[in-house]
Amino acid sequence: MRTVYATSCRLNRLLALTIELQNILFTVFEQLLAARIEGAIASGTYDVGLERLRAMSFVVKERRTIYTHPATGAETHLVTITQRDRNRPMPLDEALERLLLRRAVPMRNVRSGRAAIQVPAPSWLLDDGEIERRVRLIGPMGHQTLPLAGLAERDWVEADREQFKTAWNAEFASVPEFTTSTIYLATGLLLPIWKRMPQESTRVYRLQTDAGERIIGRKVPLSWASAVSAEGPALAPEDAFTALLRDGHALALNEGLQLRKVRVMGASRIELSGFSDGLRDCLRAYGLFGEIISWKLRMFVPTDASGVAILAKILERFPIAEVRGRERP
Repeated sequence: MRTVYATSCRLNRLLALTIELQNILFTVFEQLLAARIEGAIASGTYDVGLERLRAMSFVVKERRTIYTHPATGAETHLVTITQRDRNRPMPLDEALERLLLRRAVPMRNVRSGRAAIQVPAPSWLLDDGEIERRVRLIGPMGHQTLPLAGLAERDWVEADREQFKTAWNAEFASVPEFTTSTIYLATGLLLPIWKRMPQESTRVYRLQTDAGERIIGRKVPLSWASAVSAEGPALAPEDAFTALLRDGHALALNEGLQLRKVRVMGASRIELSGFSDGLRDCLRAYGLFGEIISWKLRMFVPTDASGVAILAKILERFPIAEVRGRERP
C-alpha cells in the first residue's frame, strides 16, 4: 500500500505540471527507456519470451547427446542446424526517402566503398559518468550503432548525393540472393546444466525444420558447442571462415597455431600466429600472404573468395583444437 501511495503522489505531481513540461519529461523518459532496451538487445539480455526463429530453410545437420540425467535417463542434445535466409537489401529509392528525414546524413566508407545513412541513436552513459554520443549507420543489409567520435577511425565520411547513390547501388548489386549460416541449439533437458550454459543470453527459441520437426531450445555460441562436444570441434572450412571473419571467434589449432580476426590499417583480416620460421614457405604455398609490420612478419589468410579454399588447406594440416570465445579485433 505504501508503494502504491508513493506512486500515486508522484503521478499527481506530474499532473500538476504544465502540458509542455509533461511532454518534455515523457520525451526524456522514452529516450532513456529506448536506450536501456537497445543496450539490453545489444548485450543479449533482452527477454522477449519464447521467440520463433524464421528463415527460408532449417536443416538439422547433426544431433549429439551432451548430458544424460542419472535418475531418469532424460537427455540434453546439442543440435547443429543449417539456416538459409533470403537477403532483402534496401533499394536505393527507399534509402533516398530515408535521407529526407531530419538529421539523416549520407555517408561513405573511403576504404571499403560502402554507403550508409547516418541517423541519431540514443546516447550511452559510460561507467565514468560521461555521456557518449552515438549514431546509427543504416546500410543496404542492416545497421550498426557506433560512437560518433569513432566514425573517422572507421573511415566513414560524409558523402555527396552522387557518391552516395553510386556506392549504395554497388553494394546493393553485390548482395547474394541467399545467406547460409549455422546455429547451435541446446534442446531437451536443460535445467540440470542451465548454470553451465552461457549466461550472456538465456533466451529460448523455437523453430520448425524443413522435415517438419519442431525444436525448442537455447541458442548457444560456437565456442560453447565445441567445448561440450566429446569428439571436439568439427567445423567445415566455410563455417570456420564465417566464425573467424563475421563472428569474431578465435581458433586454436594443433602445434600451437592460432587463427583470429584482427584489424590492420582499418581493415578486417584473418591472421595466423604461432608459426615457426620453417613453416613460412609452406604457408605461402597454401596461399597465405605476409607483411612486415613493426619489424615482424605477420601471415594472413585472404578474406576474398579464395579464403575458404586456403583455410581448408590449413585446417587439413593443422586441425582445430579449440574454438574460443569472440575476441575484439
